[in-house]
Amino acid sequence: MPIESISTAIEEETSVRDELLGFFRALADQSRLRAIGLLAQQPYTVEQLSALLGISESTVSHHLARLSEAGLVSARADGHYNLYSLNPEALSRLARRLLEADCLPELARGIDRDTFDRQVLARFTDSEGRFTGFPSQERKLLVLFRHVMQDFRPGVRYDEKKVNAILARHTDETGRLLLGMVECGLLKKDGKVYQVGIGSPA
Repeated sequence: MPIESISTAIEEETSVRDELLGFFRALADQSRLRAIGLLAQQPYTVEQLSALLGISESTVSHHLARLSEAGLVSARADGHYNLYSLNPEALSRLARRLLEADCLPELARGIDRDTFDRQVLARFTDSEGRFTGFPSQERKLLVLFRHVMQDFRPGVRYDEKKVNAILARHTDETGRLLLGMVECGLLKKDGKVYQVGIGSPA
């Protein structure tokens, strides 16, 4: 893909992400949600919204500014006042984007999803990679199991002696480790033979 095309794609992804983040932030307040509910019925001035919501006019103006930044609310002059209305087209557009399968994952772009695994391994393994203990939390325990699974290959059949030899590289409690890996589906037992299971990330 040409550099120009890559740059354009990145800019578009950033635009979508910023727009969605602005949408979520705009709605992350009870008073703003209530204001949207009122504006969905009819236009209101700041003074009217203040009376209906039971908050000061300055606070209403602040909320309307946040909603306007997200494109959800627009204003038009009506005499000496501004009359605020909901922008249903913007709301519909953002709702459609939320339903697009590839939009929400984009909000996590740039996050290193392996950070948690590295933290768990650093805490529960020594300098040689052997377990210093078994965490009580299942999520952390699965990190250790997945780490061990790197020594197994899909499609290869392992007898119990070979499996124990592999597990012994990581801990002396091979029985406990084997039981846990079978129970969570990372290893599949067929008689006296073991294979990589369907639950394995490999």
